[in-house]
Amino acid sequence: MRDREQLNRWRLILGKQAGAQISFEDGAALENGISCFDLEDALDFLYSREYGEDVRREGGTGASQLTAAAWITKIRRLFPKETVEILERHALERYQLKELLTDREVLEKLEPNRELLKTILQLKHLMKGEVLDAARRIVKKVAEEIEEKLRRDIRRSLRGSLDRNSASPVHSARNLDVKKTIRRNLAHFNPEKKKLMVEQVYFSSRTRKYSQWRVVIAVDESGSMLDSVIHSAVMAGIFARLPMLDTRLVIFDTQVVDLSAHLDDPVDTLMSIQLGGGTNIAGALQYCETLIENPHRTMVVLVSDLCEGGSVSGLLSVSRGIVESGARLICLTALDMEANPAYDRRTAGWLADIGAFVGAMTPEALGDFMGKVMDG
Repeated sequence: MRDREQLNRWRLILGKQAGAQISFEDGAALENGISCFDLEDALDFLYSREYGEDVRREGGTGASQLTAAAWITKIRRLFPKETVEILERHALERYQLKELLTDREVLEKLEPNRELLKTILQLKHLMKGEVLDAARRIVKKVAEEIEEKLRRDIRRSLRGSLDRNSASPVHSARNLDVKKTIRRNLAHFNPEKKKLMVEQVYFSSRTRKYSQWRVVIAVDESGSMLDSVIHSAVMAGIFARLPMLDTRLVIFDTQVVDLSAHLDDPVDTLMSIQLGGGTNIAGALQYCETLIENPHRTMVVLVSDLCEGGSVSGLLSVSRGIVESGARLICLTALDMEANPAYDRRTAGWLADIGAFVGAMTPEALGDFMGKVMDG
């Protein structure tokens, strides 16, 4: 029995081109009633592209009868969700099946996730009418899911200094009021055992500081920074709803686009991204300088791999000007959840030498860092 299953698996791996050498054993029926021929048709529709269109047409009639819409429906019936997401990603990224994003019916069947969001942002120029509307709904759903994961930690990080006069409903170590806890439990001190018996633990809340800081987020929108662009746009929307922050969002390649007016709508923000092109970090920071009104209450957050396409000396010059004005310059090499750094280390070192903070942070870590800066 096991040998037959292994032969069937090898046949699925090798594809229809191996049909003359290996045939499906035992009628090719699986325990769940799914036929190996169905699995092969679904896989062949995608992976036969490795051999070119001529071979694909000669490989049989099953795959050629499938349309993109029928294929999406079929793989959702045949495979678990994790496998479906892999197949969809291969179709879009490896085999460039753009019809998956230009057919509304097909697009609406795709699994909304971060990878699909990235693909939509890269290929949105192909979409029109109802297809574009469907894409915007997917962008909205995924952006909301990302925001939900980030919002709570970021808001807590930025709410300001501890308010020792009011109790917090959030019982966490960072909010523990040690002095108050000891003082209120002194009556329970056991002198013989020299131990304090704690019957009630007290926590402090955080007060919001309404003396605003301006945060200018400048994001490199080159293709390699796509994860960071997505997270920066979502984070900027979260920042914009906090009363202690006046948030501006700028994206750039060789041109600068100010998206601050769209921060209340993450869909508009994300769909405004134009990936690709060169990189002029110095030009972006020069624009950010014009947004600085009170330097001592301004943070300029640059999100980039620091691979300057223009003059590095020009980049260092404008950066030095921002730092010397009293504003904080924060250079982040990553803003995704994994914070995997990939950046020009020499430029990063030069920026650090003139007083900029340079590092890779998760969104939560950035919120903590900004909270410390605001607390002085």
